[in-house]
Order: sequence, then C-alpha cells, then structure tokens
Amino acid sequence: MFTGIIKASGEIAAMQRKGGDVRLTVRSRGLSWADYEPGESIAVNGVCLTAVALRDDGFDTDVSVETLDVTALGKLDVGSPVNLEPALSLGERLGGHLVSGHVDCTGTVRARAADARSIRFTIEVPAEYSRYVAKKGSVCVDGVSLTINEVSGNSFEINIIPHTAEVTIIDNYKVGTVVNVEVDMLARYIERLLNPDGTGISKDFLKAHGYAR
Repeated sequence: MFTGIIKASGEIAAMQRKGGDVRLTVRSRGLSWADYEPGESIAVNGVCLTAVALRDDGFDTDVSVETLDVTALGKLDVGSPVNLEPALSLGERLGGHLVSGHVDCTGTVRARAADARSIRFTIEVPAEYSRYVAKKGSVCVDGVSLTINEVSGNSFEINIIPHTAEVTIIDNYKVGTVVNVEVDMLARYIERLLNPDGTGISKDFLKAHGYAR
C-alpha cells in the first residue's frame, strides 16, 4: 500500500531483457536504499514492483509481461526519470490517499498550460475508465496523488503546484506523454457493490434500508 506522496526521484540506469520480462536497474540518491531488503515493495511511477536487489544508490526490479502490457513502464529508456515511493509503514502520515500500486490504465497528456505559478494538465484516459474520475476526487498519476479539478468526456484536469513539479517527474510532461493512471480504489468497490444484476447493493436496497429516497 502507498500514499501517492513521492519520496524520491531516480532514473533508469539499465534495462535487461530476460525471457520476455524486463529487469530494471533504478538509480536514486534520494533515499538510503541499503536500509531496505530484497522483497520490499517499491512503486516506480505508481507501479508496485518488488526489489530483487538493493545497493546504496538504488535497486533492481523485475517487470512482468502483464505489467509491461498494462502500464507505461515499457516505454521507458535508459536515463528516463521515475517517481519512487517505498511501501507505506504503519504509523506513517497518510498525506495523499490510499494507493495500491495496481495501475488501471495508461493515459495521455493532451494539454499543458501555465496557471499562475502552477501547471494545469489535461489527461485523457480510455472511455471505460472515465466513469471512475470525478471532480474533486482523487487520482494517482505516475504514482503521484492528485486532486481532479475538472472532468470533460474522457479527460480530466489536474493542477500541479511548484513543489510537486520540483520533486516529481511531472514537470517533464509534454503533450503526448503517456502516464500510468490508478483511479480511486473506492470507486471500483462501489461500482462492484452497485452492479446492475441485483446481486449487490442496489438503489432499491438503499431505499429499503433508509439510506436513499
């Protein structure tokens, strides 16, 4: 489990093809990686990955075919910058929102514009995922917990303050950049409970028990 609050940035130091999978070597001086152990979960651009080897300046991790298919990690090259967040520990401050590191889809940056000292981005997601984004709701973009400002069709707008632009890779985004998107997990569970076949919690069920009119 993660919070969407980036703890360090890094870069891809090596990409090794191994039987269809990819082993990534990530370099970052932002954290004391020697304090972690093999098997730790680390979110790389919002994707929960397992560290298989650690060193003072980073770690190695394997990326499966499934992960390459459903995320933007396969588009990275040696030298690509990445956002990094180790798994949440009990007792830590939850500054963002609960993030699983299980990316739902990729999105594409469609617009970038200055907004006072901030940057406003428009990101388009596949139509089947647009129902999970809502104005003032939460979304995780490349591992960063963000608030949705506006929603229009299959696109949503986010506002990036100077601090976020400075400590994450978002300032590198341009029109056409492909990003990892994880929707708010509560939206997925609510949809499952309110499924239309009547086996879950329906509007009639809520009315019958006094939770709706």
